[in-house]
Amino acid sequence: MSLRVAKIMTYCFGIKVDRGLILCSDSRTNAGVDNVCIYSKMHTFLWPGDRMFATLSAGNLATTQAVVKRLNSDASANVVPSLLSVGSMQDAADYVGTLSSATQREQASRDAANGTKTNFGATFIFGGQIAGMPPELYMIYPQGNYIHEPPKHPYLQTGETKYGKPILDRVIRHDTALEQAARCALVSMDSSIRANLTVGAPVELLVYERDSLSAGHRLYLTEDDPFAREVKKRWNEGLLLALQNLPLFAWEQSDSQDAAHGTGQVFPFPVNK
Repeated sequence: MSLRVAKIMTYCFGIKVDRGLILCSDSRTNAGVDNVCIYSKMHTFLWPGDRMFATLSAGNLATTQAVVKRLNSDASANVVPSLLSVGSMQDAADYVGTLSSATQREQASRDAANGTKTNFGATFIFGGQIAGMPPELYMIYPQGNYIHEPPKHPYLQTGETKYGKPILDRVIRHDTALEQAARCALVSMDSSIRANLTVGAPVELLVYERDSLSAGHRLYLTEDDPFAREVKKRWNEGLLLALQNLPLFAWEQSDSQDAAHGTGQVFPFPVNK
C-alpha cells in the first residue's frame, strides 16, 4: 500500500485582544514551479445580532471543504448540533472537532478501498462570539481536540509559523488596539510570504469588533493591492530606520570622536590573552 502525504503549505493565525478578534490566512494550497493552487481558507458563519463564527483551515483540502460544507448544511437544515444551535463557543469547538475527525475517517475509508493511504488530516483555527458571551479563539487539531490561545501571547498559528511569529511575540498583548493588531497581522503574513514560497497571496484578513455580532471588516489583499503594498513599504522603511538608530559600538564612537578632532586614530579594545 502506497502512502501519499500532503505537505502543509499555508500560514493561518488568529489573534484575540480585548476589543475583538483578528483572523488572517494566505490562499496557497500547492506550491511548485508549475503547480500553484489558490483557495480561500477563511469561512465565516453569521446570524446578525446573535452569533458570528469564522474558521481558518490548514491541511487536506478535501477534508476542509467537506467540513465547511457540512457546517453550512447542518445550520441550514436546523440539525442539532449545529453552529446555529450550540449554546457556547466551547460547544461549537466540540462540534467542529467532531465533524472534522469523522470526515477524516470517512475519507480514509474510501481511500483505503483504492489501495492507497492519504493523510487526510486538517487543522482549524476557529473563533467567534455568541450573544451574551465573550469572543473566544481555538485551534482544533486533526484528532478533534483543541486548545485556547496562551495567556501571555494571545494568538494561535498553524502552517508555516516560524517566520511570522517574532513580530507577534513582540507586539501582541491582550490590550493591543484592534486595528494595531490587524496591521501587525499583515506584517506577520508578509514576513512569511517573503521567507517561504509555500505561503502566498491573496491574503484574507478579518477584523471583528467585540460584541458587534456582525461580519466585521474583511479584506482580500492581492500582491498588487495598494494598501498591502503601502503596509510593506512603510514596514521596510521603519525597519531600516530602526536599524540606523541602534546604539553604536564603542569603536564606532571612538572613530567618530577621532574624526571630529582630526586625529584619524583608532584605539581598539584590549584583547584578553
